[in-house]
Amino acid sequence: MSHHDERTFVMVKPDGVQRGLIGDIVARFEDRGLKMVGGKFMQIDEELAHEHYGEHEGKPFFDGLVDFITSGPVFAMVWEGADATRQVRQMMGETDPAESAPGTIRGDLGLDLGQNVIHGSDHEDEGANEREIELFFDEDELVEWDQTDAVWVYEDEDH
Repeated sequence: MSHHDERTFVMVKPDGVQRGLIGDIVARFEDRGLKMVGGKFMQIDEELAHEHYGEHEGKPFFDGLVDFITSGPVFAMVWEGADATRQVRQMMGETDPAESAPGTIRGDLGLDLGQNVIHGSDHEDEGANEREIELFFDEDELVEWDQTDAVWVYEDEDH
């Protein structure tokens, strides 16, 4: 990883997969200049769902979260780039699509709070990224590679 890079965990949720939005969502991050270093199409089981949503255990909406995230396949990804977590959160929009600006993923692609298409690590929770990346990916599933257009994305790269 170069000096300006940060990794962030992102997941297209079952509703986004069912609606055929994976390509659109991946393209938005690629267009922005972020680099995918891991991607996995998978079915989340109960155990992983419980670990992923662990902090919500015991809350009234917990069972609904688990039911939804295990209801169909998801596309889990790790993206890399400058300030990636904050950039991705900004691109996703607010948790409630109704509050999300047009141009954001949820503002463009979602209408309902429960079916909000995408999950991304919380940039205000220090360890969220590493925790979620480790939960979904083994180290050898993440690929280190040079993005040839990085010189056109970052000001301080050598031209």
